[in-house]
Amino acid sequence: MRIVIVGAGEVGTFLADRLDKEGHNVTVVELDPRKSRHLEDHSGVLVITGSGSHPATMRRAKLRRADLLVAVTADDETNLVTCFLAKQLGVRNTIVRIEAQALREESAGDLLKALGADVVIDPDEETAWEIFNLLRYPGATELNLLAGGRVVVVGTVLNDNSELVNKTLSESNASYGPDWEFLIGSVSRNGETIIPRKDMKLIKGDMVRIVSLGEISDDLQRILGLKERRTRRVMLLGGGRTGEMLARRLVGERIDVTLVERKPERAKELAERLNNVLILEGDITDAELLEMEGIADNDAVVALTGNDEDNILACLFGKSKGAKEAVALLHRLEFLPLVRQLGINGALSPRTACANGVLREIRGGEQVATFLDTDIEVLEITLKANRKVEGRTIGELHLPKTMLIAAVVRSEGSEIGRANTRLQADDHLVILARPKAVSAIRKKFE
Repeated sequence: MRIVIVGAGEVGTFLADRLDKEGHNVTVVELDPRKSRHLEDHSGVLVITGSGSHPATMRRAKLRRADLLVAVTADDETNLVTCFLAKQLGVRNTIVRIEAQALREESAGDLLKALGADVVIDPDEETAWEIFNLLRYPGATELNLLAGGRVVVVGTVLNDNSELVNKTLSESNASYGPDWEFLIGSVSRNGETIIPRKDMKLIKGDMVRIVSLGEISDDLQRILGLKERRTRRVMLLGGGRTGEMLARRLVGERIDVTLVERKPERAKELAERLNNVLILEGDITDAELLEMEGIADNDAVVALTGNDEDNILACLFGKSKGAKEAVALLHRLEFLPLVRQLGINGALSPRTACANGVLREIRGGEQVATFLDTDIEVLEITLKANRKVEGRTIGELHLPKTMLIAAVVRSEGSEIGRANTRLQADDHLVILARPKAVSAIRKKFE
């Protein structure tokens, strides 16, 4: 597929790298020469320096030949003008990043349609949902819902409380029996992530991603060493759009929310718009303020500003004072190893949230989960009638080590993918794979 991405910020850069690894023909348009040079030096995609809203620039990017336009600059108007231009040149599909609430309301639907915006995504909203889901399972570092919520992929760092530590996967299989409803999909250790085999022994500090059927059971939480407690109080540090949307969702679940915002005018605006949320004006690095307002009494502290250093420091302070969980929003990936070494429970980024939304649309609505520290992704595929696959077991397919069928979802029931699992038409498969294997997987199963 020929894809033109407008905007080489953290979202556009992440998307370009991911789509390029999948074998798509990717061109990126970026106005800032510094960002253009950086992307050229660190990727194999074609980079055009210029504005996505200028016809001359888009002619250089050969927009007319594109199958898809993805407009993800930080400026809504630029994104919309780019979509309009793409439609004038005959591009069939467009995905546009829109942040302004007024442009996301139903009343703006006709305007978006007239400007050629086929699919609208919002990284802030996607991020708020990811954090909301993550807070349901204290101790988890990631949480993604797939197959309409029937499959959960949870990430966590193994600690001394986990029953999986110092056991091989085959030993764990023997301990929990053949019908256990979860599977270890990937293991990250020393900066490398692999899809593990039965002889791999897990150790303390391993970052594992577990594929589970349905809700994460109490037994699975115990096995992973996760804490069994309900989140009742949350302190949000940063009152941007992500913080506002997350606060609304938490209040809807009857969770007590305190929100700290530095800008006086924004704090006043939030106080008027958010019911049942305590709004505090102040800096998230003001230790005296945070301690006085009871940061230690919260079940979770979530730092959501645009400054990674401030987010990390605030989370560390909260943990040092007794806050049970800490989640930091990250924009620079080089901080990720540090965050995990320091014991901050979760680290999320708008780039993966947005990438998941874009990849979902490219693949026809199927859910996708990407991660900050690895190119392995989780994708969904519906198995079409295929005599080379249908009726065979997973073991008989001799799949490469770069992919794993983790779960098989059917209307009459779901099961974890095992060597003796027999596939049939219309099975909904949840698969872990590296990007270069995705095209081959879709061709084989669809």
